[in-house]
Amino acid sequence: MMLTSPQSNTSTRGLGAALSIRNLTKRYGQNPPAVDNVSLEITAGEFVTFLGPSGSGKTTTLSMVAGFTDVTSGSIMLGGQPIEELPPHRRNIGMVFQSYSLFPHMTVFDNVAFPLRRRGVGKAEIRVRVSRVLDLIQLSDKAGRYPTALSGGQQQRVALARAIVFEPTLLLMDEPLSALDKKLREQMQLEIRRLHKELNITFIFVTHDQEEALVMSDRIAVFQDGKLAQVGTATDLYERPQSLFVANFLGDSNILRGSAHADGDDHILVTSFGQFRAPRERNIDRIKDAAISVRPERMRVLPMSQACDDANRVTARVSQIIYVGSSRKVEVTLPDGSLMQVREQPRDQIDVKEGAEVAVCWPSTASNLLPVEYGGRGD
Repeated sequence: MMLTSPQSNTSTRGLGAALSIRNLTKRYGQNPPAVDNVSLEITAGEFVTFLGPSGSGKTTTLSMVAGFTDVTSGSIMLGGQPIEELPPHRRNIGMVFQSYSLFPHMTVFDNVAFPLRRRGVGKAEIRVRVSRVLDLIQLSDKAGRYPTALSGGQQQRVALARAIVFEPTLLLMDEPLSALDKKLREQMQLEIRRLHKELNITFIFVTHDQEEALVMSDRIAVFQDGKLAQVGTATDLYERPQSLFVANFLGDSNILRGSAHADGDDHILVTSFGQFRAPRERNIDRIKDAAISVRPERMRVLPMSQACDDANRVTARVSQIIYVGSSRKVEVTLPDGSLMQVREQPRDQIDVKEGAEVAVCWPSTASNLLPVEYGGRGD
């Protein structure tokens, strides 16, 4: 079921406010900063996902924006106004937690109405606003039920309704889908995306799930060790990661290491088992410690006897073949003993057996050159 909304009576459209995070830092005692000088500009109505592993600083940053965690230094401005000194209830920010945090002794209607009553909104206006958002999330017929009578997905919708009913300018979501099963989680991803487009509220969504970030976001901010590793669209980050960390964390990547030098419009990576081309996108002639990242779906497996038109070719041995329904993964061992993965669609698959010697080919445009010394850790 997808979320829909009546176009004529939704007064919450266009309420999103710009968020400016500048030099934001959070320290706990003498430990390294949990958030280290983070700066990020989010436009009004944008959907931005904070993505990163546990301990990367994404949730702490969200918590400082919400007002639940004090700021050590830096500033946070919402709609052009500083908010880092304001208590949470004065920031006009909606929040959806991982655990939903619904009141079990209240009905759906009363749960959604709770923030309005806290703000002193009149009964008639409460009925109008709650009815509107329950209609928006398609739970009008569940208004009198208690949370325990709802499914996980329905409880999540109630939590969303409660977070938007008071018309916030910013909605924060802290891994709200992690408790759902895979199918329901994927459905809710699309529904939250539809809800964002309908309301045009500024959204910040925290997750460690890369696919979730790719599906839902206008832009993704990747966190690493308390800092921003890279910010960009899903396409930017996936096709042109700026570090080994981002290349490995956002989807699967094959990494080849060596030294690199410029050659016309290309860089050439020199390894112990061959030379490989990548577009010259950095104004650097030589890189002593470099790497090339290549996405598995950009590679092809060919018989050794077949010519390869692509710029890059390496001999490898098939170690295993994994069928995954819509595609198959072919894992190969390179001459230096390292492993590489190729993802093939049915139309590209050849008859190959485990243990066979094959050629793996890919175009130079599929290679992304990364200076390792600039890339952070690559594991």
